[in-house]
Amino acid sequence: MQVLESLLRHLITTGELTVQIGARRFTVGAPPTDKPWLASTIRIKDRATALRLALDPDFQLGQCYMDGDLTIVRGTLWGFLELVGHNITSRGAPGLVTRARNAIARLMRAGNDRRHARRNVHHHYDLSETLYRQFLDADMQYSCAYFEHADDSLESAQASKKAHIAAKLALEPGQHVLDIGCGWGGMALSLAEACDVRVTGITLSEEQLRVAQARAKAAGLADRVDFALKDYREVGERFDRIVSVGMFEHVGREHFDTYFTAVRDLLTDDGVALIHAIGRKDPGTGSNPWMDRYIFPGGYIPALSETMGAIERSGLWATDIEILRLHYADTLREWRRRCEVNRQIIELLYDARFFRMWEFYLASCEMAFRFDGMMVNQIQLTRRIDALPRTRSYMAEREGEFVRHFAEQRIVPTAHDRVIKVQFKQGE
Repeated sequence: MQVLESLLRHLITTGELTVQIGARRFTVGAPPTDKPWLASTIRIKDRATALRLALDPDFQLGQCYMDGDLTIVRGTLWGFLELVGHNITSRGAPGLVTRARNAIARLMRAGNDRRHARRNVHHHYDLSETLYRQFLDADMQYSCAYFEHADDSLESAQASKKAHIAAKLALEPGQHVLDIGCGWGGMALSLAEACDVRVTGITLSEEQLRVAQARAKAAGLADRVDFALKDYREVGERFDRIVSVGMFEHVGREHFDTYFTAVRDLLTDDGVALIHAIGRKDPGTGSNPWMDRYIFPGGYIPALSETMGAIERSGLWATDIEILRLHYADTLREWRRRCEVNRQIIELLYDARFFRMWEFYLASCEMAFRFDGMMVNQIQLTRRIDALPRTRSYMAEREGEFVRHFAEQRIVPTAHDRVIKVQFKQGE
């Protein structure tokens, strides 16, 4: 217990944290006058749990919360993590257990080859469609939205994200687009409808494939949008445009060169690609041990310098780079709030421990984007230096048109979606 108290007294310099362990309690810090809400009380199960937290906080904080060994007595989980976030820059070097765990993980880490990539995707993206419908927008965009204004709705911000990306792709009618990691199909369907293009979407998730195919059929777009269960390394044809949203994070550092070489080889000579992916503002471990075990096994979040090295080696032109900073934090906030509202449904689907795991995942990721150097990079790539106009004005010209179209887009529910709603309405 003394080890944890000493660690927290060093860490918490902004805000107040009270810790209860059995009959013992201690308080560190004090609420600042300009942020009086930065005050939380947590209860830790016992001294053994406190020692685990002190020795390996990067893994054990999430583990103890999902197991119920750490509970929030005053405030909320987000309030507690916001308090931690305000102090995160003052934390010391990782503890001995954390350093040992990271070293072992690096040695034993399985590469994201085709077999491991399919297994890792199944771990997260093959969870129930019903789960994702509890917190995503109607179009099921499971990636960073684009909040032009802080008070935009999630639906509006996701429509703006699609418009922002569509404008950067400089699409022309009749072109063929490859969507690498197409998710639940929303981006592919929107591009096909708004831009009169053909889209091939690929995913490694059987659940996402089922939903995307059903949505294409329900929207009357099955003749222009084709979805397939396929790895990006298995695609054999060339495309006028490539879009990849929220997939590069799962490639794995050892496969960066393979990924961008594939993008180059899959593009036509005058083709354009847009890669939208999470990054870090500076080099680091690239992964979190708790997140790697429970949420995104095999994932790696690179600094832009790591990504650009692989792009340079591929021979591609980086024709535009944009850094989105707080947009994903705001997206995660909306997802977290919707999960809280639908907690009962999520616990019925799985159980209370699963809900706490999912709650911690969303809240801790939001904290990382607000306080710990996470961002989203949008990187536009071409094979040729003259594949796009000289200035960025073409983006703004098309973006407004796309925003209006996507905001008015009618999302056609699938038969499965209608069944879900009826079942929970009837309490089945």
